[in-house]
Amino acid sequence: MAKITIPTYDALMNPLIQAIKSLGGSGTIEEINNKVAEIAGLSDEQLEVLHDPAKGGATEIEYRLGWSRTWLKRYGILENSSRGIWALTPQGSKLDHIDEKEVLRVVRAQIKKAREDDEDAEEPTTTSNWRDELLDTLLKMPPPAFERLAQRVLRESGFTQVEVTGRSGDGGIDGKGIMRLGGLLSFHVIFQCKRWQGTVGAGHVRDFRGAMVGRADKGLLITTGTFTKDAMREATRDGAPAIDLVDGEQFLDKLKELNLGVKTKKIEVEEIAVEHEWFASI
Repeated sequence: MAKITIPTYDALMNPLIQAIKSLGGSGTIEEINNKVAEIAGLSDEQLEVLHDPAKGGATEIEYRLGWSRTWLKRYGILENSSRGIWALTPQGSKLDHIDEKEVLRVVRAQIKKAREDDEDAEEPTTTSNWRDELLDTLLKMPPPAFERLAQRVLRESGFTQVEVTGRSGDGGIDGKGIMRLGGLLSFHVIFQCKRWQGTVGAGHVRDFRGAMVGRADKGLLITTGTFTKDAMREATRDGAPAIDLVDGEQFLDKLKELNLGVKTKKIEVEEIAVEHEWFASI
């Protein structure tokens, strides 16, 4: 079988900039990644290659685009908010194309200088240790414990009457709950939460839909792995009940956002500068 070629992270920099421009100058990681795939003409086979097949989680394209974002941020082209939104800086909004080699040269010089100054000189990385550690922890959890974790996540996210059923022969349904919007509208939701180390295909989405028809307004499918493009299309197919998909990267982010088993500590760095003009004015 021929090896699937994946564009390098520097080759993805210009499609990344074009993607954010086409989205109006900002976007979520999911929106940006989807637009890059469209602009770069990436095939489903390329998009489904996992970065670490043994663990699942991020695809290779997601991993490399993470590197692209990080290097362009250090170069001054991109910025990101605490809410996970990435945007072009004023400097970046003026550019339609960048020289990838120049980006690499400038950022590598920054890293070298940081090392010389004995500062935190780690090269840019996007898949930090906490993600790998958290994913390993989830994969080692007993199935009932993982279902209870999903139950807690849904409750913390605004669901009520969340129950874990986990009955065998129930079409893969692990639980149900009610999502209330603004205190006026409510939706009955059936969910399935499974720990896959690979990709989830369209067939599994169809099976889940078959189990939920007539029993809920919406379906929620959670995995520690990833979904194929066919699975994503099947989840939103016209004329069929909609199913929302939550992949491994989104689930890890949600645990971090909700502080469930993940503690975030902000470290403040004090920068001191001597004001020579002040002293000279005395």
